[in-house]
Amino acid sequence: MTEDFKPYRYEPIALSSESTVVAEFVPEGVREASYQSEAALERDFIAQLQKQAYEYLSITSEAALVTNLRRQLEALNKIAFSDAEWQRFFGSCIAGANDGTMEKTTRIQEDHVQLLKRDDGTIKNIYLIDKQNIHNNRMQVINQYETTPSPYGATPPQEGNKSALTGTPPGEGNFATRKNRYDVTILVNGLPMVHVELKRRGVDIREAFNQINRYQRESFWAGSGLFEYVQLFVISNGTLTKYYSNTVREGHLDEQKTKRGKSKTANSFAFTSWWADAKNRPITELDGFARTFFAKHSLLNILTRYCVFDVDRKLLVMRPYQIAATEQILQRIATGTNTGIWAPRRRADTSGTPPAAARP
Repeated sequence: MTEDFKPYRYEPIALSSESTVVAEFVPEGVREASYQSEAALERDFIAQLQKQAYEYLSITSEAALVTNLRRQLEALNKIAFSDAEWQRFFGSCIAGANDGTMEKTTRIQEDHVQLLKRDDGTIKNIYLIDKQNIHNNRMQVINQYETTPSPYGATPPQEGNKSALTGTPPGEGNFATRKNRYDVTILVNGLPMVHVELKRRGVDIREAFNQINRYQRESFWAGSGLFEYVQLFVISNGTLTKYYSNTVREGHLDEQKTKRGKSKTANSFAFTSWWADAKNRPITELDGFARTFFAKHSLLNILTRYCVFDVDRKLLVMRPYQIAATEQILQRIATGTNTGIWAPRRRADTSGTPPAAARP
């Protein structure tokens, strides 16, 4: 009995005409070697992103962040939320009271289509991110976002009080433990998904790594916890630039809690990665990193296709040589080339031994 063969579909890593990893990177101009302040580095970085069609927004508070999120999701889904609909959707599908980093990461990676119950009782799918047509997603950049500390002193995050729009004003009862001001954040459809922490040239980028960990302890969870949606972190001093997933940050914090010493912390930092071209030549300068890693199609491909959970539900982001190899394989499959990996040719079996599937 023969069955119709139905080929597998590789939707999470679908073939694209735009390569995620640049074939060969050629730096432009002379490499920056002189002193450059953190403010100047940040200004030049944002200017480069604007050249790449990122929209710059001056958002420094949660109220403005939530307002922009509503507008971006309305535009992506071609819908206008009523105030009641938005309050229900935001409170249950975006900023749930008991949601933390793990729940929000899962929502982006595996459950990015949420259900909205409309005022008339009908149900509508709401996309948080469009994974099939990535250029439908809206990319924005903000900087110097500020968190608000409690006027009554330091308060740790309170379980069951993470939503800003489920009966309490933004941040009420869930203040940051101290005032923080973040460097640069990339919003995808209004949600913070990539955070960039910068240090002036000459400063060890571990300082940026450690500063992000401090933000997690003190303020990422504050208010409605939208910064817990960050999937990727980028650290740079202009000369050296690396990236890593939110799992690396969580692992670092877990190691600190166990108090096992500096060696474990160093191991967490070791999981940060260099970006590179298809020939695996590192792209360390922030300018080159911005023009390649932050190219809109590259970043969206990484977020939607090349971030995966391992068996322990830790988010892993693929390295550039892995991404390049994957896309080469998909391209060969698309053009009918036998790679010898995905479709090995079987030899005819003349032994007379039945195949394993036919044995009792």
